[in-house]
Amino acid sequence: MRNSLYLTTLGILIISCGSQQKTVKSKTPIKSTTPVAVVPIKKPEIKQDEGDYYKVNIADITKNDNTISYGSIVSANPAGYKVTKNYFPSIGQNFRQRYVILHYTVLDDEKSINVLTQQGVSAHYLVNTLPDKEIYQLVDENKRSYHAGVSNWRKDQNLNDTSIGIEIVNLGYKTDSTGYRVFTPFPEEQIKKVGALVKDLVVRYNIPPTNILAHSDIAPTRKQDPGPLFPWKRLYDEYQIGMWYDETAKQTFLNQILQTDFATQSNSADFIVKAQIQLNQFGYNIPPTAVWDKQTKQTIEAFQFHFRPSNYNGIMDTETWAILQALIQKYPQK
Repeated sequence: MRNSLYLTTLGILIISCGSQQKTVKSKTPIKSTTPVAVVPIKKPEIKQDEGDYYKVNIADITKNDNTISYGSIVSANPAGYKVTKNYFPSIGQNFRQRYVILHYTVLDDEKSINVLTQQGVSAHYLVNTLPDKEIYQLVDENKRSYHAGVSNWRKDQNLNDTSIGIEIVNLGYKTDSTGYRVFTPFPEEQIKKVGALVKDLVVRYNIPPTNILAHSDIAPTRKQDPGPLFPWKRLYDEYQIGMWYDETAKQTFLNQILQTDFATQSNSADFIVKAQIQLNQFGYNIPPTAVWDKQTKQTIEAFQFHFRPSNYNGIMDTETWAILQALIQKYPQK
């Protein structure tokens, strides 16, 4: 019995072992020991970055191409992700700041600060009347301030979007017993502050001369600031900013018009339309109505405030006409 049981068990073991498949180990391919060169992704060269401020301008001034921004760089902060400046900046960009608009406050220093910081109007800068070395910044240059209101110049409108506003502390004007407006002069130190400030903005943002304007230029039917006593020619001569006509060109146009019957001609509908079209061509937003209406007279007055401040009667006289022609010739719209 024991022998039978032994033989039976041995037979099962032999059969079981014989039925198992033979395991063959697969050969592992031999990895190359030669190192593979890793080519790094070449990133664009980044200009020197001082903290969060860019100081280098790579703009093409001949094209008024304002590529690199001065001032703070505002970036997103998405939850769970990091925003890098590895490829900053893109070439396809320009500045928001394309205009400088000058105003007066019609208030003293203290009231000007209160109104421009605590109410619904503002400006990027406020120039006081004090004989100090301070200019007050009220709004970041990269943000819109509320200074221009409904405004137009050449092909642009709503100039709050594209301008830097400068308010100059000045009491404006008072009207005398005859109805004549007596404007308040600007102190010498204040003029120097404005000149230095505008010069800095013009250089940093490549702002063209045609875009350095009075509030009255961009809103002639509503505004009169900074008025006829603001020294536009001085800013042009001493700081090389803004527009001014060439005296020789003005005299040439004046000689031409003096050879005609200007008094009769200037009251014709054809001449009025021509004058309105040319004011529009220079930059003022005025329709051709063929009459010397209130809007046209206010626009001529704004023009005279800026370019013929010795007489701002709102009449298109020979000198005003000649100056307008000289300016259109020097600063044509593109």
